[in-house]
Amino acid sequence: MIHSRNRRLRVNDSLRSLVRECTLTANDFVMPVFVMEGENKEEPIASMPGIFRRSIDLTVKECRELYSLGIKAVNLYMKVSEDLKDNTGKEAWNRNGLMQNTIRAIKDAVPGMIIMPDVALDPYSIYGHDGIIENGKIVNDATNDALARMSVSHAEAGADIVAPSDMMDGRVQVIREALEDSGYTDVGILSYAAKYASSFYGPFRSALDSAPKDDMEIPKDKKTYQMDFHNSREALNEVFKDIEEGADIIMIKPGLPYLDIVSKVRETIDLPIAVYNVSGEYAMVKAAAQNGWLDNDKTIIESLTCFKRAGADMIFTYFAKEAAMILNG
Repeated sequence: MIHSRNRRLRVNDSLRSLVRECTLTANDFVMPVFVMEGENKEEPIASMPGIFRRSIDLTVKECRELYSLGIKAVNLYMKVSEDLKDNTGKEAWNRNGLMQNTIRAIKDAVPGMIIMPDVALDPYSIYGHDGIIENGKIVNDATNDALARMSVSHAEAGADIVAPSDMMDGRVQVIREALEDSGYTDVGILSYAAKYASSFYGPFRSALDSAPKDDMEIPKDKKTYQMDFHNSREALNEVFKDIEEGADIIMIKPGLPYLDIVSKVRETIDLPIAVYNVSGEYAMVKAAAQNGWLDNDKTIIESLTCFKRAGADMIFTYFAKEAAMILNG
């Protein structure tokens, strides 16, 4: 005779809702936003249906709408003109650069929006790498100095949290010290602590034209600084070091193929964890949904909920706007 029946708690939606272990709301989302030069300009990104590059004025309009839907944070990326790119990335800390002007415009229009600009040199590099290249190698310490200058310029423009995504060793400490020395003690650091060299970034790199250039004299990929996808213990090492250096939030990227890493990190740290539902994950769901192979709305919510179940506190996702609309009914 069966006395214990797990199905008793699944008999209807009200009961299932009452015992639900995690929930998903618009408060969980950070929306990545692509910005381009110009005015009243919008360009669709072919590999990411529903996602656009926009000029600053239309980006501000989009941020107002995001905020009205309950999305309170954006992650900014710039499509940099080719004539502004070099090997030093100096355009990245131009006080009147595209990123800095975008931060100021959003903060003026939507003061409550949390602005998290991306900190990496690849959009500004003629080589498409996250660091400065010397003698065919990505150099670590010179890159860190550039990232610190970039971070301070973002803070000066009004950024709330800087998000170094480069995976250079020791850059969190260099950035933290630069922010402290410049008086920006309240500006947080969201560190991409466990960022893997992944095949799932393809659509993003086409959006910014930031893929490594095919040059025999430089590395053809980012495997000398981004993590080997075969490894998990290494992720904990990276996370612990970034926490020691002053990170406020820890990022794990990509998302769906790395839920084991999210769970493992959650079991070992108390800091907030972010996870990045990357462009390739987005594109796969959209392609399947457009072909009628998956239910678009249900798959989005299930995919995003699994990050919360694994232990993430916030989700960077291109689905943010769409998911908020679904959740809001």
